[in-house]
Amino acid sequence: MHEKATDPLTEFRSVNVEGTLNLANQAAKAGVRRFVYLSSIKVNGEKTLPGRPFAERDVPAPLDPYGVSKHEAEEGLRKLAQQTGMEVVIIRPPLVYGKEVKANFLNMMRWLYKGVPLPFGAIHNRRSLVALDNLVDFIVVCLDHPAAANQTFLVSDGEDTSTTELLRRMAIALNVPTRLLPVPQKLLEVGFKMVGKNDLAQRLCGSLQVDIAKSCTVLDWKPLISVDEGLRRTAEYFLRSRG
Repeated sequence: MHEKATDPLTEFRSVNVEGTLNLANQAAKAGVRRFVYLSSIKVNGEKTLPGRPFAERDVPAPLDPYGVSKHEAEEGLRKLAQQTGMEVVIIRPPLVYGKEVKANFLNMMRWLYKGVPLPFGAIHNRRSLVALDNLVDFIVVCLDHPAAANQTFLVSDGEDTSTTELLRRMAIALNVPTRLLPVPQKLLEVGFKMVGKNDLAQRLCGSLQVDIAKSCTVLDWKPLISVDEGLRRTAEYFLRSRG
């Protein structure tokens, strides 16, 4: 979010590629049958067009150093699987929320809780999220499901929301009034770009949807909890942690 390294790609490769492949190689030598890798939807790209959610079959198009390093790790794991026979399962989640959530999601919760008026009342994007509980449940399924071997999956809550809708539902979970100003989305995007916050504009105003049809049909999986329940659990932890 606030990259300070002079060479971010080298730093990300050190952990996401070299670290991952080192661990996977040791796992293969130790006789581990299956290696489950938590990648990122950033391997697919940063945004989707209306009605065109990301899918596993899409050609990877990572745009930032983090996404590039995750993609390289995936490629390395696939080669290792071919060389050693160890099964590899790759999972690409979108934004994960839940207990101890950080970054923009946490900031939005803090703003809502404090009653700060936010200019996000007229955003009509569509974004996929995944609650921590759903992600963990999906990982557990991938550990031993026969059909998961050497496959790549996308995962989400199975329900996409706009930023405006998400904030309203988050406010309900926090039991606070919603103070969202209906600033036109285009005006917001221009404002963010003027202050050099293009990435933030994309996260708040752009769309990023994932298609989880493969995950549901191949693995006979469905999200364990709803978005509203995920937000309720996130808000519950947030409020409890404030003492």
